[in-house]
Order: sequence, then structure tokens, then C-alpha cells
Amino acid sequence: MSPRRLWILAAGALALLAAASLATGAARIAPSDPMAALVLSVSRIPRTLAAMLTGAALAVAGVVMQQILRNRFVEPATAGTPEAAAAGLLAVTILAPHAPIWAKMGVAALSALAGAVLLAALIRRLPPREIFLVPLTGIVLSGVIGAGVTFIGWQTDLMQYVSVWLMSGEFSGVIAGRYELLWIAGAAAALAWFAADRFAILALGPEAATALGLHPRSVVRLGLGVVALVTAMVVVTVGMVPFVGLIVPNLVSRLMGDNLRASLPVVAMGGAIMVLGSDLLGRLLIHPYEIPAGTILGVTGAAGFLAMLWWRPRDAS
Repeated sequence: MSPRRLWILAAGALALLAAASLATGAARIAPSDPMAALVLSVSRIPRTLAAMLTGAALAVAGVVMQQILRNRFVEPATAGTPEAAAAGLLAVTILAPHAPIWAKMGVAALSALAGAVLLAALIRRLPPREIFLVPLTGIVLSGVIGAGVTFIGWQTDLMQYVSVWLMSGEFSGVIAGRYELLWIAGAAAALAWFAADRFAILALGPEAATALGLHPRSVVRLGLGVVALVTAMVVVTVGMVPFVGLIVPNLVSRLMGDNLRASLPVVAMGGAIMVLGSDLLGRLLIHPYEIPAGTILGVTGAAGFLAMLWWRPRDAS
């Protein structure tokens, strides 16, 4: 499929989903209703933007992590970064419960960065050809950190917070004034586009990158910073959303190839479509009640990933 056609299809699908999201809610409002503008500005527009920013940022962060670790089967949700961010938030909640949101955000970003650095250090000792050991290591690391966070949350009676950070992916509570941190995640994803060529070169390996005049460690630090910032902002705002950083980059790569600079905008739109579509589906299935978008993605994302593993392009056979 040509990049231009894919751009048009993705942009059209995203526009349709955004319009549907703005028109969907627990209560029906007529255009002539004096409360319509208030409902749109306070609730529906922020919720739609939050879902789009979350999906776009997580999809781009998934690409960045896959380029850094040189493995297509990793993403922030399975690499220990959400659990590390939750550990930082839990520490702030216990030690400084009245800390401002920017302090919580900073601690969450630093702890997420520490989790990403820990994973990168662990996989250096793995055999290069055993590609499935990398995601398995990430899943094990996620389980260990998550178990520690859950234990401390249970002991301190903070399990409600822990469940929101790690298992919700919930947009029903998003209103104006409670989603703006996601613009920081969007800015971090945009920064990744400006460094797309560097990430693509880094994926060739440290030796090849150095031979081409690149400083691998600087690019790795930039990439880990992007992943940590995106993960922290998403966890702080809506909780972690699974599978977006795994499915979307792999699907777009199969359709567009490995031109990272050309494909990153489509990856961002694909992530926004995936999360916004899941949020909309969760609102419609048992209307007027809701199913969290994270739950929808947990089911459809797993099925989609298995289908993608079995699917082969026509020219591959």
C-alpha cells in the first residue's frame, strides 16, 4: 500500500472516530441545548483528545523502544516501565502525599527511566539470536516490580491507586483540567520524529551506528527519555494501556516498510485510532454504562497480535 493512501485512510478513520466520540455520551444532548457547549468543552472534547494523545504517544514510544532494543516484540507495557512509574508514584504518595502534580510527574518519569535502563542492562547479557528472550525478560521484570508495588500498596491501603495506575486504561474520569499532562507525552512523541533517522541507524547495531558517525549512547539516552516520559504521563493520567506500542508499529511496518521518518506519523495516527476506537466501543457495548478502554484492548489486542503473527504479506510466500 502506498504511503499516501495509508495516510489518507488513517486520517479519515481518525476523523470519523473523533466525530463519533464527540457525539457519544451517557446523556444525549441536542445542538440547541444550552448545556451542549459545556458538555463538549468540559467532558467530550478532553476525553477524545486524551484517547488520541495516549494512543499516538504509546505507539511512537513502542517504535522507539523497539529500535533501541533491536527487537520488534517489546513495548512500554511489557518492559517494566509502567510498573516502575507506578513505584515512583507510590513512593511519592506515601512519603509526600501533598506533593504537587509536577513533582509526582517528575518522580514517575525518573522511576520509569530507571526501569527502562534496568531492562536495557539485563538484555545485554542475552544471546543476540534469541529474540524472544528480550520480551520474556521484560515480562518477568514487569511482574517482579508489579508484585513489589502491589505488596506495598496492599500494606499501606493504597490498592485503589495501584489498580488505577496499572490496570485501568480508563477515560471516563477525563475532564478539562485532568488530562493536560498528556500533551507532554504528545510532545515527547513529536521529538521522536525529529530524531527518527538516528533511531533507524541505531537499530543497525552500535558498531554500524558508530561507523556512520552516530554516538549510540546519546541516542539511547534520548530514546529512553522519550519512553519514560510518555509512560509516566499516561500512567499518571489514565493508567497503562496495553498492546498499542506492540501491534501498531509492527502492522505499519508491514504495510509501509522500515522508513521510520515516513512511517512514524502513520504509527501515531494508528495508535490514536486503536485507543479511541476501544474507548468508543467500551462506551457503546453496555450503554449507558462503560467498559474501560484498557479492558477492550486487553481482549482485542491479544487477538490482534496473534492474528498478526499468523498473517503473512502476499509477496512473502
